[in-house]
Amino acid sequence: MASETAIFAGGCFWCMVQPFDTYPGIKKVESGYTGGHVVDPTYEQVKAGGTGHTEAVRITFDPSVVSYADLVEIYWQQTDPTDAFGQFQDRGDNYRPVIFVKDEEQRAIAQASKDALANSGRFTAPIVTTIEDAKPFYVAENYHQDFYKKDPERMKLEKAGGRKQFIEDNWKK
Repeated sequence: MASETAIFAGGCFWCMVQPFDTYPGIKKVESGYTGGHVVDPTYEQVKAGGTGHTEAVRITFDPSVVSYADLVEIYWQQTDPTDAFGQFQDRGDNYRPVIFVKDEEQRAIAQASKDALANSGRFTAPIVTTIEDAKPFYVAENYHQDFYKKDPERMKLEKAGGRKQFIEDNWKK
């Protein structure tokens, strides 16, 4: 059974795990940091800014069960693709929305999906999520992994910071 990977940044990585983790064909979802210039950064370094990294999730999946295109669609529905300066209550470059692609096939799929979303009329503001080449991915500290399972009460607070309502208002129509 072959595996592929996908990397998405959509604000707080804690909030990005569950939507993928609970989907058929997903083997593993890891919280981590990517896109920066510091080797093996810590959470404190990334949160403070200046490393160039963004919080992201790396998804290992079985392409015979779930396609990369399906994952891109799941990704959009967890984010505000019109906000380049963070996501919901999480502000700053380390929370910016990015689809990190590992090859031209992923790039083409992501770009076609972004274009379709832009042309759909769902949002009046421009779609500003960027599509960038994948950079080294550094797995976050263990306490960040599967956070939604470890601290469900804290997860409710995180989602109450605007993400849950935005998803209801914009993606559940």
